[in-house]
Amino acid sequence: MMTNTSKYWNPILETLPPEKLRKLQLIKFQRIFKWAYDNSPFYHELYHDAGIEPGDIRTLDDIRKVPKVEKSMMRAIQGKEPYPYGSILAVPLEKVTEYRQTSGTTGQPVYHPETWQDWDWSAESWAYILYAHGFREHDRVFIPFGYSIHIAFWAAHYGCEKIGCEVVPGGVLDTEARILKMRELRCTALTATPTYILGMADTARNKLGINPAKDLNIRKITAAGEPGASIPATRKRMEEAWGAKVYDHAGATEIGHWGYECEAQCGLHVNEAFHLVEIEDVDTGAPITEPGQRGSMVVTTFDRLAHPCIRFDSKDIIEWNSIEKCECGRTFRLLRGGVLGRADDIKKVKGVLLAPNAIEEVVRAIPQLCDEYEVVVTKRGDIDNIALRVELLPGCEAEIDAVREKLIRELRIKTNLRYDLEFCPYRSLPRYETKAKRFKDLRK
Repeated sequence: MMTNTSKYWNPILETLPPEKLRKLQLIKFQRIFKWAYDNSPFYHELYHDAGIEPGDIRTLDDIRKVPKVEKSMMRAIQGKEPYPYGSILAVPLEKVTEYRQTSGTTGQPVYHPETWQDWDWSAESWAYILYAHGFREHDRVFIPFGYSIHIAFWAAHYGCEKIGCEVVPGGVLDTEARILKMRELRCTALTATPTYILGMADTARNKLGINPAKDLNIRKITAAGEPGASIPATRKRMEEAWGAKVYDHAGATEIGHWGYECEAQCGLHVNEAFHLVEIEDVDTGAPITEPGQRGSMVVTTFDRLAHPCIRFDSKDIIEWNSIEKCECGRTFRLLRGGVLGRADDIKKVKGVLLAPNAIEEVVRAIPQLCDEYEVVVTKRGDIDNIALRVELLPGCEAEIDAVREKLIRELRIKTNLRYDLEFCPYRSLPRYETKAKRFKDLRK
């Protein structure tokens, strides 16, 4: 394998002039639209009923005529022939070489088939991400997730191999054994969820007497699965705990790996060579093309054949960045602050719209508090009640009153809500290895 000496994994596509990039996106959209129309009974019926066919897509503006799809539509057809994927499958069943499914955090998981070509494309997508984060051939990368049916960091593993990194798969080890193995092998890079990155650091310090920033060799971390790495207070905690640079990335089972930070860290680049991202007003569906307004992401994945993803309403809340050209030189457009939340995560509590990420920003910015916390919403009669459970770090007990006052003040500023605060014993709240479930809405 030839050594890549560029600062880009694919210098041609990542620096393509915007007008050429738009032409490429139109060509790729036309190609995947025709592929789905001709090969997926689900998409053929959807487009036939909408009165649209491949020849109708002549410009990027024409794409808005194409019906959107949602996760519920994918769930409704699965479990039928060709089993278990249903009529969305666009290749013969015998061409499917990988089974994956969504994590099911928002309901029944979606089954996802991959051909070998699709899977190689996924590894290529991750190579863009990891290379932008500084991963190189000389790195020894520790991947601590449990290898399972969820896509998780599977493609990251193959992306690392594609770059030429040495991969250490730590799936069957427990947290303590993973930390010791990283120390033993002098691993230089790590990929995990923000929750687990913080959890490993806590275990290292308090159970093994290991300071990750001083006693381990990790110098770059790619975070995924949660928005924490784009939340300044959470990113700061991770970087201080590990003495490493932490980078964000965004992806989903249905969509693939569509966004990543570069070393300039001024937002998420959309991988526009592989995806078309549109932003729509959550209430009206009107297109949002300028910075300053948040909306729901509608995304098309260009190069996946077995399970096409065309104008998928992801429910992710995003916003275009006002920076027109990143200092890294990439021409892929930027999102401000990464994924800002999900449309279906926004909760109305006491008449106030609440984004759970805002609570994380407050808690993680207070140094006397542990990384873990829990939010519980209940109803007392007709009145909503919201409780926040936190843990003080050992040695900070004398500061509890000052911490309480700061929490109340900052939560009121950030969320416009009053909380019942509960200080729990250290390490009594749940710890998570993958996607955390800290926000619990128990109202009927």
